[in-house]
Amino acid sequence: MKKRQVGNSDLYVSELGLGCMSLGTDQKKAQELIETALDEGINYFDTADLYDFGENEQIVGQALKHVRDKVIIATKAGNRWSEDKNGWRWDPSKRYIKEAVKNSLTRLGTDYIDLYQLHGGTIEDPIGETIEAFEELKADGLIRYYGISSIRPNVIQEYAKKSSIVSVMMQYSILDRRPEEQAIPLLQENNISVVTRGPLAKGLLSNRMLEKASEPGFLNYSRKELNKILPLLREKFADSRTMPEIALQFNLAQPSVSSVVAGASKAEQIRENAKAVRTNPLSEDELSLIQSITKAKKYEEHRF
Repeated sequence: MKKRQVGNSDLYVSELGLGCMSLGTDQKKAQELIETALDEGINYFDTADLYDFGENEQIVGQALKHVRDKVIIATKAGNRWSEDKNGWRWDPSKRYIKEAVKNSLTRLGTDYIDLYQLHGGTIEDPIGETIEAFEELKADGLIRYYGISSIRPNVIQEYAKKSSIVSVMMQYSILDRRPEEQAIPLLQENNISVVTRGPLAKGLLSNRMLEKASEPGFLNYSRKELNKILPLLREKFADSRTMPEIALQFNLAQPSVSSVVAGASKAEQIRENAKAVRTNPLSEDELSLIQSITKAKKYEEHRF
């Protein structure tokens, strides 16, 4: 599988990454899924301390222990579980991030994290303090690089201006083209990579399509619109591409995208996504067709 550079770092990640949130808490099953990903050439694994109260990090770390020096592990911090585990609160403080990274390192069973990400962010955060925490962790060798996971253009702009982030993880798909307006151009201009999540739009862009559709629809698409758009996409590409190919290659057509992160609960899904990523890139005509069928929506809030 092809690899792409993350920003100006020395991290080279597979064009398809494995989103680990959907692995579950069965170590044997998770190991099988991760081994399938490795067999397909995936070297980028994305988790977070929030998933399963940290158990996900533990499972991922154990499953990748035998190939630690060959993979890129990304995790996240900033969401703090309450003591009774009934909810969490946002805490981007320097003190908490430096505490959280130590816990993540212990659960992952590693001495360093390749890509440490802020798991969210608002414009009201103490952004300077947060950046200071990540820079100190980098200087201490506990993390190699850092980024943020955010869909808010105004937050992304602040980190692009004030920090040395190498990546921004954001939701992006054929059915959610909002990042095209402000976020993606800004990041491309600053040589900061995009790591996309949700490329299959909760299964709507998989081969199962409308089986995954629900009321009232998806983002700014009504169920009625989805009933029209999705079959039309499949019809237009029926002789050449599967729905996962269209979806994943659409993301990879953005030069600033380094990896498309997709979750999976079955090995078959990983193999299908890997096959889709290995196909030829979308042509200009194919891209234009997709863009003509779908909406170029803008973020209504958090603009700069």
